[in-house]
Amino acid sequence: MTNSSTSAKVLTKDRFDAVIFDMDGVVTDTAGLHGKSWKEMFDRFLEEHARKTGDKQEPFDLGRDYLEYVDGKPRFDGVRSFLASRGISLPEGSLEDEPGMDSVFALGNWKNELFGKLLKEEGAVAYPGTLDLIRKLHAANIKTAIISSSKNAEAILRSANVLELFEVKVDGVDSLELGIKGKPAPDIFWRAAEELGVEIPRAVVVEDAISGVQAGKAGKFGLVIGVNRGSDPEALRRNGADVVVADLSEVTVA
Repeated sequence: MTNSSTSAKVLTKDRFDAVIFDMDGVVTDTAGLHGKSWKEMFDRFLEEHARKTGDKQEPFDLGRDYLEYVDGKPRFDGVRSFLASRGISLPEGSLEDEPGMDSVFALGNWKNELFGKLLKEEGAVAYPGTLDLIRKLHAANIKTAIISSSKNAEAILRSANVLELFEVKVDGVDSLELGIKGKPAPDIFWRAAEELGVEIPRAVVVEDAISGVQAGKAGKFGLVIGVNRGSDPEALRRNGADVVVADLSEVTVA
């Protein structure tokens, strides 16, 4: 594979058999909904934590905190990561915990509840550049799969009317049932490639999260494309992206 960024933006059937897309921020524009729900949950938690302990902390930052600690990760891993960054320890609890503030699982379930409400109110949309690329891949007989850490993935994909565009979907529900490790481990991408029936070096990973490009690099995929939606393109490159684009309309199929 050439290191030229120009040629890396051209996908050809002789080099690749499949493209595996992350969902949020790559296919569907739901990052804003996730960000709102994470911020509302953590800000309210931090206020209550300060009231109880006197440990007043800065609110959740949608730039730094979202990208560094929760973006692209399974929900409960995101809760753990952010709490650790603030030096806060909570009991794990259990998956059945009601949404609230008493455990890691309670906070994660609260975030999920808030996200579900926003999804119903605002809906999800797909990026036009991504849809155009998928159509071109299908015309070239290059397979497509979609992965997501979210247990809401199917509802999001249906809301955006894109579920049928992918031969394979591996999401948060599958990860729980199959014991698939979350990103930055490459396991969810490996699972998608296995279900597609393609070899790892002949598959492309498309990601917008640091943990996602790390997973693509660790998984030894043939190409890792980072999608920079206004965050930090250099961070994507440093962490494993072979090429970074602002939108997938920059990627062509020959």
